[in-house]
Formats: sequence, structure tokens, C-alpha cells
Amino acid sequence: MRIKNLKLKNFRNYENESIAFTDGLNVVFGRNAQGKTNCAEAVFYLCTGTSPRSRRDKQLIRHGADFAEISAECEGVYGNIEISAKILENSREVKINGNKITRNADILGNIFSVFFSPHELRLIQDGPDERRRFLNISISQLSKPYYVALSRYNKILEQRNNLLKNRDMSLVYETLPVWDEQLCKYAAVVASKRTEFAAMLAPLAMEIHSYLTDGAEVLEISPEKKYKGDEKELSEKLFAELSANYERDIRLGFTASGPHRDDLDIVIDGADAKNFASQGQMRTAALSVKLAEVEIFKKMSGEYPVLILDDVMSELDLPRRKKLVARTVGLQTILTCTHAERVLYGKEVHKIRIEGGKVKK
Repeated sequence: MRIKNLKLKNFRNYENESIAFTDGLNVVFGRNAQGKTNCAEAVFYLCTGTSPRSRRDKQLIRHGADFAEISAECEGVYGNIEISAKILENSREVKINGNKITRNADILGNIFSVFFSPHELRLIQDGPDERRRFLNISISQLSKPYYVALSRYNKILEQRNNLLKNRDMSLVYETLPVWDEQLCKYAAVVASKRTEFAAMLAPLAMEIHSYLTDGAEVLEISPEKKYKGDEKELSEKLFAELSANYERDIRLGFTASGPHRDDLDIVIDGADAKNFASQGQMRTAALSVKLAEVEIFKKMSGEYPVLILDDVMSELDLPRRKKLVARTVGLQTILTCTHAERVLYGKEVHKIRIEGGKVKK
């Protein structure tokens, strides 16, 4: 999988630019606040339909403009793909090979990408929401059924939570089983897919972490062992758990059981990484998880994703920079940095200098 050309119009600080990428390592460099990260963000947006930095699309529109447009020409094992997105104040229009798509699920799976920046430390140091977000974005790219099940689960969960706040107790007790039957159907898909993904992720992340640390530390990742079994068993177990806790959920005013409460346990040398790891250890662990994600995409889709490394070099020591660059051989990588890193000297790279939202020759 590779991106050949990216076009940006009124996107962040870009007025109208076209950026060509090559196979291998593409280094997007320039001073701070010139638009390097914006370029990386645009690529990820076209891959996933979401920004790694902003939850609201209208924030992507250039100040003073009414809309933003981004598009990319891509090449994969199944041929060429052109994908574009026009972002308006309260809506967007996405096209694939000129055809307008109406479902968000259809954005996924056209271009695969993995995004890493210093902010990905949130994966380790923040709460379960960040780890669920990582799982959701990654698995959704690989599995449309997962994305659909997750979307429907969240909608039904919202309706169930609204019902729990109703003061008509007879209505609540009468209606909850109806919602729960549907909720558990989709919850089983979500929980099952997450378990499968975590089972692939754990050994890969452990191996890569050992490589990056020269075997000095051991990284272990595992899902909380709440739900086991096939989808039918998972659905039945969760239904029983919800049914046994109606009073608790009514008292709380929200649903306290289900995949929306899932987490991943991340442990370094036997200690919980969130509470005991240093910043450097967290950074290496998060990078290991992301590089493991790259290998899962290759295994599941048959081709490597586009790897986006945003301002990661400044956060690593020289030996780990070298190891990271070595790990990118064989896949298209978009790496942003403030200058041509010493570790890149002598490497065959494509350099792109950005200044004030413009590509400088």
C-alpha cells in the first residue's frame, strides 16, 4: 500500500498544495508550526475518516475558508484508488474513485495506515478510553463488521442509558430486556474481535519491544479477562450480567457492564506501565504497540499499511532512532521532523520541505 500524491485545499494552514510521495521513507521536514503534522493528519484522515488530533471536522478547515478538500491517489495490491473528502462546517462528502459514499464504514479498508506521534503516550498513561479508541480505529480498518457492530452497540447503549434515567420503573423493567437482547448481539461481535486482535498484538509487541530495548525489558499486553467464549456464549454471559444488575444500573443512571468498559493491561517487567513506567519506557512501549499494529495489518490484509511517524525522532535516543528506521524498510513511511536527522544520513529517502503551509523545492 502506498500513497502517490496528496492534494490539500484549505486544510489547516494549507491553501492549495500538492505533495508527491515515493516508496520507502518520505521525510517531511521544516521548522515548527509550518504544517508538517497537518500533512500527516490529512493522510490519516483519508485512511480512517477521522483525525488523530481533533474530534470535530470543522476544526480542519483553514481559518477564513468555508470548506476544506483533501484527496489522494493510492496504489495497493488490488489496484489504484482515488479517495477524496470535502469537509464543510457541519457535514462532509467523501468519494472513492469518483463515487460518493454514504456510509462511514465504506471509508475504511481502502487505504490502511498506522499513525504514531508523541501524543500516543496516551495509549499507556491515560485511562481505558484511549486504549479502546486505539482498538476501535485499528480493528475497524481491518473489519467492517466490527465497525458496524460497534456503531450499533453505541447507539443502543445510548438508548439504554437514557431509559435508565426514566422515573417510570415499570416501563424501565419492561423495556430493558428488549434493548439488552440487541445490545448483547453486537457486544459479542465487539468483544470477540477485540480478543482476537489482542491475541495477535501481544506477542508482536513483546518481540518489537525486546528489539528496541536490546532485550533489557519485557512488555506484556493482555485484555481484561471478562468475557470468554464464542459470540453466542459472550452474548449470553453479558445478557445474564446485565439482567442481574438492573438495580445497580438504575441507581447509577448508566450501563456499568459491557465492552464500553473494556481495557488492556499493559505491563513492563511485571509492573503496570501506567503507574510505574518512566516517560521513556512508556514511549518505547507505545511505539512497540504501533509497530506491532503494522505487522497485524500486513498479516490480515496481505500488504503493509502506510506508516505515519509524526515528530517521533526527537523523543528517542540515537540507538532507538536507528532501530526504528531499520524497522521501516519495506513499507512506505511518512516521517515528520524539524530537520534531516543524523540517523537518516546515507539513507535513500525522499525529502519534502514544508514552510508556511507550502512545499518548497
